[in-house]
Amino acid sequence: MLEKITGTFSNIFRKISGKATISEKNIEDAVEEIKMALLEADVNLRVVRRFVNSTIEEAKGEKVLKSVNPGQQFTKIIYDKMVGMLGDTKQDLHLKGPDTQSVILMLGLQGAGKTTAAHKLAARLKKEGRKPLLAACDLVRPAAVEQLSQLGEKIGVPVYKENSKDAVKNAKDSIDFARKNGYDTIIIDTAGRLQIDEAMMDELVRVKKATDPCEVLLVADAMTGQNAVDIAKSFDEQLGLTGVILTKFDSDARGGAALSLKTITGKPILFIGTGEKTEDFEVFHPERIASRILGMGDVVSLVEKAQETVDQEEALKLQKKMQRNEFTLQDMLEQFQSVKKMGSMQSILEMMPGMSGIDASQMDMSGMKKQEAIIQSMTYKERMNHLIIGPSRRKRIAKGSGTSVAEVNKLIKQFEKTKLMMKKVSRNRGLQGRMMNQMGLDPSMMGGAGGLGGLDPNALKGMDMNQLQDLARRLR
Repeated sequence: MLEKITGTFSNIFRKISGKATISEKNIEDAVEEIKMALLEADVNLRVVRRFVNSTIEEAKGEKVLKSVNPGQQFTKIIYDKMVGMLGDTKQDLHLKGPDTQSVILMLGLQGAGKTTAAHKLAARLKKEGRKPLLAACDLVRPAAVEQLSQLGEKIGVPVYKENSKDAVKNAKDSIDFARKNGYDTIIIDTAGRLQIDEAMMDELVRVKKATDPCEVLLVADAMTGQNAVDIAKSFDEQLGLTGVILTKFDSDARGGAALSLKTITGKPILFIGTGEKTEDFEVFHPERIASRILGMGDVVSLVEKAQETVDQEEALKLQKKMQRNEFTLQDMLEQFQSVKKMGSMQSILEMMPGMSGIDASQMDMSGMKKQEAIIQSMTYKERMNHLIIGPSRRKRIAKGSGTSVAEVNKLIKQFEKTKLMMKKVSRNRGLQGRMMNQMGLDPSMMGGAGGLGGLDPNALKGMDMNQLQDLARRLR
């Protein structure tokens, strides 16, 4: 995700932060590199010019040149400008109360991922306590109705469909159906085309007039760069967009669409698609994406993802087990599997400060895989009590996992050390506080048992730019 531009920015900041003092020449050179990076990322030229001019003007002021730490000050200016380009703050959907119907109209060209985005949005709203209904009104693309039906069934959200070939009638009837059956949110999947044409726009205008939507969302492919911005402008002129969903964001190495959309169209990016799974659908946080682009990671999102993945009840049980020194190899295996649920190693690395430029495919992940294979080759009884694993059992486990007895011995020894450390940490709040202090974090950020080491994401949100940078350096 945004690997190319992130790598460039990381190099620029590395060079400038290594200087004891910064001159106007240093700033001009750095800004010139940033300008080239943005142009190579396919950011709109008007956006680049505005970014460069305002950055130079602010960076050459006394606040930076006479600062105790000019490198950090310069980085903060770039960060603030980047957040502004991306939209300043997170924008929410504007939906009506649950006692009435809210209509969300989904628009976009063919191939942008509109139908998939519709079902992902429905799943998110369902999780938030709303009662969504998907309306199949894409009557142009073959099998579009069937695709939406299958996706709706997968997430347990009903799909309204008719045999009629009139998209306007289908959309209007779906609202009547929702009203009679108690659905509070109707997500209308409309037809796309390979390119914008008069017939397409005419149909969409009529659907909008018939349904009076609260939200008119364009689904655009992030990988198309400035083309996505041009498409957004065309749809907005005809239909009045309220927001944008960027799909295939995980495959976008450049970031041109995300960095240009808000400035050029004035429309906020509300969500991003970050993978093929239903849950790979994130709220767009400008400040977090800016942090990722600048190579500083996204600790808050990482903690939130961990908290979503971890069952709070199970986490509390695990904490009590640690306190009683009852942590087992079975628990260790479940922890491995829990980490996997958080997503790919690449996506996790991108959220870790100082790790965004690392290619997960180049990392040696064989150690973790071997450990998992060794534990899976044990019987349940052995996982629950590692003390019964004698020489003959270790030989059998090694054979079953395709490893060696030495590797089995190493895992058991490592497990015993981990178990001892967990016992000490879980019983000693003072030790927990010291560990947090060593990471540059406030000990009060220690939350419950859930999440990433119990970190409270709300506390992380309160950290300023300098604190986040300091945390990033400490975690590298």
